[in-house]
Amino acid sequence: MAKMKNRDCTVPAAEKEKKETEQLRDDKIYEYGQASLDRNASGSGIHLLTIIGEIEGHDILGSNSKTTKYEHVIPQLAAFEDDASMEGLLVLMQTCGGDVESGLAIAEMIASLSKPVVSLVLGGSHSIGVPIAVSADYSYIVPSGTMVLHPVRMNGTFIGAPQTYDYFKLIQDRIVNFVTAHSKIQKSRMEDLMLNTGFLTKDLGTILVGSEAVNEGLIDEVGGMRQALEKLHRLIDDAKAVGH
Repeated sequence: MAKMKNRDCTVPAAEKEKKETEQLRDDKIYEYGQASLDRNASGSGIHLLTIIGEIEGHDILGSNSKTTKYEHVIPQLAAFEDDASMEGLLVLMQTCGGDVESGLAIAEMIASLSKPVVSLVLGGSHSIGVPIAVSADYSYIVPSGTMVLHPVRMNGTFIGAPQTYDYFKLIQDRIVNFVTAHSKIQKSRMEDLMLNTGFLTKDLGTILVGSEAVNEGLIDEVGGMRQALEKLHRLIDDAKAVGH
């Protein structure tokens, strides 16, 4: 009698598990832009988080838009904090900004982590991306990377009343206070850069490129992936030494 052989039985268990692990890793990168970097020489578990495109809030953006969804990021950060195998977080930034409340929530979440965090601004970290970039323990920006500081913008219809201005001012103060608390820039200087009328042709604000962001005290150092990973490994080693 002819018998059908289960093809999976011919595949070694270790190889099958490896393929499943790699598939899960690929799916995580594809779906959420996140990955676990755990194959380094020191054996440290590093979680990679990318902040890409527009930071999405309560409104779902169009299917053609590249977005970072806060409902994906916040649970992942909570899982990272609770995962004993993860010892550090690397945040890669390439964002045009987006929803203020969601961006601040992500920034506050990162700032409250007990494990070392390093951020790296690649193409740009604009608008509400600025608080996220500075929320790390140490921050880098590539030489051609940009950061845009400007006043809070709102879409939709608003009531022309003093209360509306007060509300805008409250939101802007929250952003400025967070950034100045997590970087070396002075509050008065940041407000000057945000309200600059002589830089952007159709808007208020300032664009800082690479070393300019460092000189203003927003970012700690100019560097790339190598420097960011080396710094994160040093911070992890320091944390282990303190723990022992």
